[in-house]
Amino acid sequence: MTSPFAFLSVRRRRSPLSGMFFAPGDLAGFALVHALAALSADVAHCPSRFQRCNARSLVRRLRILSALFEFLEEYFASSPLPPRFPSSAALCLKELYIFVYRSKILLEYCSQSTRLWLLLRNPQISGSFHDLARELATLLDVIPLDDLLLTVDIREHLELLRRQCKRSELFVDPYDEELRRKIHSFLGRLETGVLPDPAELRSTFVDGLGIQDARAFRTEIEFLEEQVFNQEEDMDLPVVGGVIALTRYCRFLLFGFQEMEFGRPFGDQGRISRRRLSSLGSSVSQGSADFSLTIPKDFCCPISLDLMKDPVVVSTGQTYDRASITQWIEEGHRTCPNSRQTLANSRLRPNRALRNLISQWCAAYGIPYGTPEGMGTSAESTVAACSSKAAIEANRATARILVQQLSAGSQEWKTVAARELRLLAKTGKENRSLIAEAGAIPLLCRLLHSTYPVAQENAVTAILNISIHDSNKRWIMEEEGCLKLIVYVMMHGLTTEARENAAATLFSLSAVHEFKKMIVDEQGAVMALANLLMQGSTRGKKDAVMALFNLSTHPGSWSPMLDMGAVSALVGALRDECVAEEAAGALAFLMRQPIVAQTIGGEDTAITNLVGIMRRGTPKGKENAVAALQEMCQSGGLVVTQKVARMQVLSGLIRTILLTGTKRARRKAALLSKLCQRCEAPTAMAFGNDWLVDRTLARTNSVRGSSFRSGNLSVSVSMTIQVPVL
Repeated sequence: MTSPFAFLSVRRRRSPLSGMFFAPGDLAGFALVHALAALSADVAHCPSRFQRCNARSLVRRLRILSALFEFLEEYFASSPLPPRFPSSAALCLKELYIFVYRSKILLEYCSQSTRLWLLLRNPQISGSFHDLARELATLLDVIPLDDLLLTVDIREHLELLRRQCKRSELFVDPYDEELRRKIHSFLGRLETGVLPDPAELRSTFVDGLGIQDARAFRTEIEFLEEQVFNQEEDMDLPVVGGVIALTRYCRFLLFGFQEMEFGRPFGDQGRISRRRLSSLGSSVSQGSADFSLTIPKDFCCPISLDLMKDPVVVSTGQTYDRASITQWIEEGHRTCPNSRQTLANSRLRPNRALRNLISQWCAAYGIPYGTPEGMGTSAESTVAACSSKAAIEANRATARILVQQLSAGSQEWKTVAARELRLLAKTGKENRSLIAEAGAIPLLCRLLHSTYPVAQENAVTAILNISIHDSNKRWIMEEEGCLKLIVYVMMHGLTTEARENAAATLFSLSAVHEFKKMIVDEQGAVMALANLLMQGSTRGKKDAVMALFNLSTHPGSWSPMLDMGAVSALVGALRDECVAEEAAGALAFLMRQPIVAQTIGGEDTAITNLVGIMRRGTPKGKENAVAALQEMCQSGGLVVTQKVARMQVLSGLIRTILLTGTKRARRKAALLSKLCQRCEAPTAMAFGNDWLVDRTLARTNSVRGSSFRSGNLSVSVSMTIQVPVL
């Protein structure tokens, strides 16, 4: 697993020669010449592992230009008076600055990219080198050499360079092209369901590409995945997806589980305190006076200086937290805060590589770090775009290898196999389906009672990811003892992440109505969810409350949930803004039962907290809160209704929701208003004319929600259901 401190060597890889380039506007004369000399000297020694022929040619040209810039720098330094170049010469020098800078970007791109990526982009990258050669030829055509007072030998070198650039032709390395065609031929065979010969794969990947071990294969896979998710360049996504799947298959086919890491999960590595932190600045204290955790600078947003929760890249290549840069743009700024360059567009690209590193670093220190809303959906859509018959067949073959090790391998190899299945099932319904078809579910279940923490954690998370595909839910539930083991992990898991992911698995499985009763009846399941909701981390609470919400929709769940403390946990969760919305939604279902409504209605804090959500919550939260209060009054009887009606601010909140709430919220508010009006006359008179005023609004909104019938009160809540993928 990648070290959480790997950010020290990670740099953002951008498309070569993309975007607009400008010479520094404040440089002129000696300052410009000095900047050119320094930049060209740096680029002239820039290493390039691949595209060697094109890179060597470009570096040779830059060295000749470097001699020109050094001569001009010495000339400026030795002149008693600052020399003045004509404006045409100064303009050409600025254009040369842009050329050198573009050359540097292209060479760095080649040196930082992996071989497979460069191979797939071989024609395009070769074209970029050729474009630079033609650009330099044009510059040398128009630069006024006579005005620069050059020596004869420098003029001769520049003239020779100009002729060479004019004669240069597009060069695509034939050896690299042959390898690229071989990769495509492998994909073609996979499309027909035929696996490539292992000897050919070794010859191409190990001997030809020089990918010598499992770790190098993993680096190639991670880089390709980063390019797919960032999508900073035009690419054939099905081809790249197929190459990723093929490379993953080769990794295990050719090297098995050699050089794999068996260390502890990030959830336990370097953990100083299990206390979860609710907010993060540039320095984090973990409850000890003699310990202070400093956030790495690369993880902090340059605008807010806080830990980035959703790092995104702007058109200049700089990374910011989404909330901060969005606010910056909305305030009317059209420049990059760091570089001061003009933003070519307002598009924000997720920096998933950096976000993964931040997530790993946070996990290492027990710091909660959630997934930005919509990111899971985006990843799924991206994977769907990459799907192809070749990728599916390669992943199917990989799954068979992993399942075989899960069945007959050593404890360490089983652990690694579970981890790789977890990663493979992270995205793509086809992957989840073929893993289940390969027989992974029974073998993963066996690992749930493992005494090895990382094995248990990877196994339960793999089952979670597999369960997201609907057809796999039945396989999991029908596997003998699997549900019992999932509950066991939730109660006694060896790591926090294992317990949280077990709860998330129950949330995923409870989406199927016929499984809800089975989960409720499983000994310890409801109690464990209630305990996690009361005592878990922010993420654990969210998983628990969503699972309880799903279970609450089953008519027979209210009694066990009341007896096992789930109702009390949900009432307590109303005070936590992270889960209050979902807790109110679950209570709205449970309070259809008079006993539950009377129990909850007997607690003043529950009513107060629901009213508080109506005041400060999101539109969905307000909708769920007013639905819960309406059901509480409908099922709880007169005494409970009177307690609700006595809330002094309730009338005004109902009036506001009737005017501004969602369609369902308006309907529920109208029902609640009518129930409060039906209180006994002395009680109603205590409120003056407030409820009478609401009667007109309630009547109006009853017409809007004409589907409502007073004799058939239904509970409807608004929820966004998204299973976490880990």
